[in-house]
Amino acid sequence: MTRPCKVGVQLPEVERFVPWPEYLDLARRAESAGFDSVWVGDHLVYDLPDGSTRGPYEAWTTLAAVAAATERVEIGPLVASTGFHAPAMLAKQAATVDAISGGRLIVGLGAGWNRREFDAFGFPYDRRVSRFEEALAIIAPLLREGRTTFHGEFYDVEDCVLDPQPVREGGPPIMLGSNSPRMLGIGLPVVDAWNVWWSIYDNAVETFAGVKADVDAAMPEGRSVAATAAVLVTLPEGRGRLMGETYDAGVTTVTPDDLGDHVRGLAAAGATHLQLVLDPITAESIDTIGTVLADLDR
Repeated sequence: MTRPCKVGVQLPEVERFVPWPEYLDLARRAESAGFDSVWVGDHLVYDLPDGSTRGPYEAWTTLAAVAAATERVEIGPLVASTGFHAPAMLAKQAATVDAISGGRLIVGLGAGWNRREFDAFGFPYDRRVSRFEEALAIIAPLLREGRTTFHGEFYDVEDCVLDPQPVREGGPPIMLGSNSPRMLGIGLPVVDAWNVWWSIYDNAVETFAGVKADVDAAMPEGRSVAATAAVLVTLPEGRGRLMGETYDAGVTTVTPDDLGDHVRGLAAAGATHLQLVLDPITAESIDTIGTVLADLDR
């Protein structure tokens, strides 16, 4: 039996404070445990339900470090907010991380959603999707062709050259972090994959299949774009995510015991790559899920 689809893991965001040495150890441990990919969120600050405020490590510098500390796993932001980065500079960062990783980067992109961090760090929150559309029109040709000129309402680049280019011919794959109709209309003609977060499809195979059917119906003729999904996995020590998400009655609980069947179900529904969100996200959790991955490979 071979693994039915790729399975990755998201490293901690603000579930708890993780000292940097432990954070890097989690990435290395995920690779050793057999995960196919390691992902980091691109967020800046959260106001948590307990009244505290906490932020994760910056995504692109973190990805560079993870790239240097690992050898096999794919890496990527889940997903990079184009609202936090000048588009040409985001492409430059991505090309650099792709080189450090030896061609293992997946460029997840989205428009962002958490107004608190936009306001706190001084980024414009209005017209995020329109800004995303222009950003993608700059990022994609830079990563794939190495040069572009673009003059829009929000961004202007004149004969921008991306050098050194990504190590892979044609650049790293681009993944759209959205399944909303307008974002799909912008992204599907351009991207290599799309992603849906676990709470949007209730962490359920049947609901994911419905989401995928809707995306397939919006697919431009002649295009093939891979489907990916985040999956919340609850371990015995889990106490709920702290970013405002709740375990609503409609959300399917996935545990290590039934994860194998869940992965097979999502793969049968068309998912090619999954990003596991482990609750809690600890070394012990990674090791536990590693045994599930080993069973999938048998």
